[in-house]
Amino acid sequence: MQPELIADYNCTVGEGPLWHSDEKCLYWVDIPNGRLFRYDPATGHHEQCHEGRPIGGFTIQENGDLLCFMDKGTVGLWHKGKMEIVIEEIPAESNTRFNDVIADPAGRVFCGTMATPERAAHLYRLDPDGTLTELLGGIGVSNGMGFTPDRKGLYYTDTRPHEIYLFDYDEHTGVISHQRIFAKVPDGEGGPDGMTVDAEGYVWSARWDGGCLVRYAPDGTEVQRVRFPARKVSCVTFGGEDYTDMYITTANINGKEIEGPGAGALFRINLGIQGVPEFRSKLKVKS
Repeated sequence: MQPELIADYNCTVGEGPLWHSDEKCLYWVDIPNGRLFRYDPATGHHEQCHEGRPIGGFTIQENGDLLCFMDKGTVGLWHKGKMEIVIEEIPAESNTRFNDVIADPAGRVFCGTMATPERAAHLYRLDPDGTLTELLGGIGVSNGMGFTPDRKGLYYTDTRPHEIYLFDYDEHTGVISHQRIFAKVPDGEGGPDGMTVDAEGYVWSARWDGGCLVRYAPDGTEVQRVRFPARKVSCVTFGGEDYTDMYITTANINGKEIEGPGAGALFRINLGIQGVPEFRSKLKVKS
């Protein structure tokens, strides 16, 4: 089955697709250009609905607003077309930006950053009360995350060493421990990027510079690949009424002649495999 091109906004780094079950729409971003997009599969209509500061990733709040993680460690709330800043800055991240984020079952947000020439990337946890805790340092490129179906494990991707890790995860405290390698991408096959976990507990990992989407069994063995007409496949999520539609983002850094004709576009594919809804963040925002 060939991926279907849904929308091509020529995104420099298309990323972070999330299905909004309240609106029955998909949202995704173009990170460095701060563009936010929305697609309604019922009508086929898609649009750019925001442009501003870089958005490394976002979660959906309990009430349906979008919680956006931006440059300088800034966090904003996108509500009715307007961005309200709720966390001004993380001083240690003033020269970089967030890159990939995920809400956990308790409404916390695990949020990673990009490295700078002077400083490695980090992974933080933002609790609903606004407390920010540094969880990991020394990261190359903090990237895709997902939870095991029993909610006892957290998958975490560091693109630079080409590794996806599995941590023990405590749903009650948000603590992660016992880091081990779940999967390592061989040299020359690109780097693991954004990811999600399907209803069977299998991991889907986008392959930056690998031009494909890879499905891993819970034991870390590769079981399936889906090819795309773009070298930089960046992220994947499940959506639609029954969560069998897969939406995949791509990036166009060096032009379509090099990156492929579908670089920077959003794709959809349905393999008859079901996903699960992502958890929602519950950050308490002062009114």
